[in-house]
Amino acid sequence: MRKTSLFALSLMLLSSSLFAQNADVEALAGGDTVATFLPATDFSTRQPYPDARRVIDAGATVALATNCNPGSSYTTSMAFCIALAVRDLRMTAEEALVAATLGGARALRRDDVGRLTPGARADAVVLAAPSYTHLVYRAGVPLVAATIQSGRAVWVDPDFAS
Repeated sequence: MRKTSLFALSLMLLSSSLFAQNADVEALAGGDTVATFLPATDFSTRQPYPDARRVIDAGATVALATNCNPGSSYTTSMAFCIALAVRDLRMTAEEALVAATLGGARALRRDDVGRLTPGARADAVVLAAPSYTHLVYRAGVPLVAATIQSGRAVWVDPDFAS
């Protein structure tokens, strides 16, 4: 099996994943490359969305990213990308959240972030919502109540603290 760099794979998924061959998807599922989807780029450039469902169903590890840049995706909002992943990439809310957290950590080959377990950094956000699914169903609404970095609150919404 041929090894593919994360950068090359991201470009492949960004530009031609709708036309990926079954062998390409099988190689992703059988390898350690993380398929990184950039839904805000597809949204901003009005390009067709890649077939993430096919890649997930094949068993590949997937990640979500913003691809923030002024040319094709001028957003830093992971909540927006999660909402797009559910709406347009046909991910479940849980799959999109995992892709945005653990999937991103795996893409970076990091085991100290992307999850809340003993030994991890304990980076997290606290939502002013009863469920993480509100990231999907209340897209565009500011839901972050606090930001935790290495186990310490580094930002707390004044309205949340009172």
